[in-house]
Amino acid sequence: MTLIRYQSAVELANLIRSKDLSPVELMEETLRTIEAINPTFNAFVAMQADQAMTEAKAMADSIAKGEDPGPLAGIPIGVKDLEDVKGMVTSFGSVPFKDNLAQQDSVQVARLKCAGALVVGKTNTPEFGFTGFTKNRLFGVTRNPWNRERTPGGSSGGSAAAVASGMVPLATGSDAGGSIRIPACYSGCFGFKPSYGRVPLGPVPVHHISRTLTQGPLSRTVEDAALYLDCVAGYHPADQDSLPGPGISYLESLNNLDKSLKVGFSPTLGYARVQQDIMALVEDAVRQFEKMGHSVEIWDGEIPEVGQAWSELTSCDIYAQVHQDLEKIRPELGKTLVMSLDHAKTLSLDDHIKNQKIRSDLNRALWEFFERFDLLLTPTMPTEAFAAKGPPPGEIDGHPIPLLGAVAFTYPFNLSGHPAATVRVGLTDTGLPAGLQIVGPRHRDDLVLKAAYAYEQTCPWNDLWPEIS
Repeated sequence: MTLIRYQSAVELANLIRSKDLSPVELMEETLRTIEAINPTFNAFVAMQADQAMTEAKAMADSIAKGEDPGPLAGIPIGVKDLEDVKGMVTSFGSVPFKDNLAQQDSVQVARLKCAGALVVGKTNTPEFGFTGFTKNRLFGVTRNPWNRERTPGGSSGGSAAAVASGMVPLATGSDAGGSIRIPACYSGCFGFKPSYGRVPLGPVPVHHISRTLTQGPLSRTVEDAALYLDCVAGYHPADQDSLPGPGISYLESLNNLDKSLKVGFSPTLGYARVQQDIMALVEDAVRQFEKMGHSVEIWDGEIPEVGQAWSELTSCDIYAQVHQDLEKIRPELGKTLVMSLDHAKTLSLDDHIKNQKIRSDLNRALWEFFERFDLLLTPTMPTEAFAAKGPPPGEIDGHPIPLLGAVAFTYPFNLSGHPAATVRVGLTDTGLPAGLQIVGPRHRDDLVLKAAYAYEQTCPWNDLWPEIS
C-alpha cells in the first residue's frame, strides 16, 4: 500500500476502474495516512471519515455490478474551507463562522462528486483566504511537508500540504491573488488557476465585485489537474460569469502542444525582485522550453503597478460578505483583516473608477504582449517558503521589498483573468521547492496545461516528495 501514497489521481482511478484496486482499500489507506500525519501538518481541519468510507463501499458495490464509477473513480479529495460541502461547516477559517453549516455543495464540489470523487474533509485556510500563509485563530498554523518550520503558503495552504504530504492526491483550491499558485509553488505541487469564469463559483449570496476569484486544483501531476478540469469546467446558472464548456477534453489534448511556440520570459515583470537561487532554477527551466524547440525571448516590457487596485477590489469582496455583521463580529476577526475591511468601506466612486482604469491599462499591456507571444513565463514566487507563522519576507537577498513584493508575480493575472499554472523547477539551496509560472492568453487554459505537461515530461517532479516518517 505504500505505493498508493504518492500515485497520481489518474493512475489510482485507472486501477479502481480495472478492479486492481478497491475504492475501499484506497480510502482505508488514505484515512490511516491522515490520522498518522495530519497532527504534524494541520492540513485537514474537519473530517467526514465515516461518510467517506460508506461512499467508498457503495462505489465498490456498484463497480462489482458493472456500473461506471466516473472519471474520478473513488479518488479521495480535500476541500478548502472557503467552499461548501453539504453537511460540513464552512468556517472561512474565522471564529464567528465556526458553526456555519453548509446546506448544499458548491457547484465545483457537486461536479467532483458526480465524477466519482469522495470528499474526506475540509482543509485549512487563513481567515477568508486573506493572506499568503495559512494560519487562523480557529484552527492554528498549517506547516509545510518539506520543512515543518515553514509555511505551505496560502490561502489554499491546507490543500497544498495535504497533497504534498501524500494524504490525498487531489484537493480543491481557490485563487483571487495567487492562492492556488503560491501554496503549490511553496509545497512543490502542480497548481492551476483557470481563466476567470472557467469553473463556476457559488452559489454565493453576493456576486463578487472584484471578478478576480477562480477555483481549481492542487495536484501531483498536470494530468491530474487536466482530469479535474474536465470534470468541473462549464457554464452553470449559479454563476453569471461562468464560461461555456470548452468543447475539448483537457486531459486528452495534453500531448497536442504546437512544436514551435513564441515564448516570452519576464524575470521581473518590470518591478519585482527574486531570490538568486530561485532565479537560477527558473532560468534553467526556461531554457528547457528552448530545448523543446520553442522560440524563447526575454521580454523587457513591464505591466502597470496594479497592487493597490487589486488589494482594494478583493477587500470589497470580503466586506460584501460580512458587512451586515461586521460590528458584531469585529472583536473576533484578525486585526489586519479588519483594517482592510474598514478601508474598503471608505472607498468612493472615484476610487472604484480609478481601479477599473488601472485594470484597463493592465488589459492593454497583456493584449499587446499576447499579440507577440503565445506564452508568458515568470518565476511563480520570488522567495522560498518563509516561517510557518509568518510574517512574509520584507527583503530579498538583503534588499527591502514592498508588502506585495512577496507575491509579486501572481495577483496581476487575477485582475486580468488570464489562466496561469505553476510547475516545480527544483529545490532551493535550503531544499525547498521553487516554481515557474506559465501564463496563457485569456481562455487558453488548454495551452497552459499543454505547456506545463510538456515541461513535466522533460523535467518530472512526481518522483520526488518529502520524506515523512
